[in-house]
Amino acid sequence: MKRPPIAIAGRVAAAGRVSRSAISFAGRVYLDAVLRAGGEPLTLSPRELRHDEALQLLKGFKALVLMGGADVDPHLYGQQRQPHVYGVNPEQDHFEMALVHAAIEMKLPTLAVCRGIQLVNVALGGTLIQHIGDIPGVVQHAPGKFPAGQDYALHDVDISPRTKLSKAVGATKVNVASFHHQGIDVVGKGLKVVARSADGLVEGLEHTGRDQWLIGVQWHPEDTASTDPCQQNLYDALITAAR
Repeated sequence: MKRPPIAIAGRVAAAGRVSRSAISFAGRVYLDAVLRAGGEPLTLSPRELRHDEALQLLKGFKALVLMGGADVDPHLYGQQRQPHVYGVNPEQDHFEMALVHAAIEMKLPTLAVCRGIQLVNVALGGTLIQHIGDIPGVVQHAPGKFPAGQDYALHDVDISPRTKLSKAVGATKVNVASFHHQGIDVVGKGLKVVARSADGLVEGLEHTGRDQWLIGVQWHPEDTASTDPCQQNLYDALITAAR
């Protein structure tokens, strides 16, 4: 069976010893999860995109993946930047927001991971908690000594039954790999909360539009997808929707 082409919204990294110029990339764990699911991942290089250009760019793809990464610019949701915010890249934000709006218009299946769920929420008029570490009683959502020690924190997430997300992973309680310091605050237009961690923070969003398959998760399913069937199921469900 032919593999459907899956767009991965890429990142830009600085030049290094291997490459003498800046590189555009996608994380290998995302690519591997898509490959295991039967899709063919292709990385899109960040750039300025008008809406019509984003529509044209995604025309040849069957689904879209938004990866985790640095923080979304707080100015995009009407706030001043706080000290814990890091790695803001306006070009990246606008590139991915253009893809989100185009994907929704095209009803293109979309999986938004970690920063991805935050970007989708902001693109649809929502806001973010700029640093969840300031909230009393939160569970551990990121490893304490990265890059030393663990690559991610593990915690449970409760998923609402009879939702696209619960059907995709095949469960209503999952143990997830987590690495983030921000969270969803005001939920964007057309989105609904479908998963939370024990501290009440939003862990999953779905688009409520007719025939829309847009799922956002605050955790990193690709980090444990090679050993946890529930996490790989989410990528499998994306490719099923893509077909």
